[in-house]
Amino acid sequence: MVKTKRDLQKEIVKLKVNFKTLEDFKSFKEYGIQELSMSDDLQANIIENDSESPFYGIYFGDRLVARMSVYQVSGKYNRYFEPPVDYLEIWKLEVLPEYQGLGYGTALVNFAKEFGMPIKTNPRVKSRSFWEKMGFHSVNYDLERDLGENPLIWTPDHVSTK
Repeated sequence: MVKTKRDLQKEIVKLKVNFKTLEDFKSFKEYGIQELSMSDDLQANIIENDSESPFYGIYFGDRLVARMSVYQVSGKYNRYFEPPVDYLEIWKLEVLPEYQGLGYGTALVNFAKEFGMPIKTNPRVKSRSFWEKMGFHSVNYDLERDLGENPLIWTPDHVSTK
């Protein structure tokens, strides 16, 4: 795919909790617990009429081409940052294959960083190098390995890791 000026205009929108967004999600690969959870979360929010959406995305024309879910986690559950602070967790970030390598994932992560809060994520298969390029680093806790997680974290300048 040839990069065009339009590709570089990546407006991030908070996705609405509605059936259109649920339909848009069907374009993405459906594998793993994260995918099932993201679709289930959206469907539950539709049923509960919850207007607070944790979902963000980028459209190219009328097609959703990149998405992520971002949750705020209370500092009381903090095992990663010092001092203990609320942090964001990017649960899932995905860009459709034909739009990968064009900066859509980078735009979403940079958007999350603009909140000025520490961020934790669990990288999906073959995505670790992307997260490391975005400034995320490993957390080496036995507890995470015991839970089958391999989290990566990013911290703004005013927060350090434990």
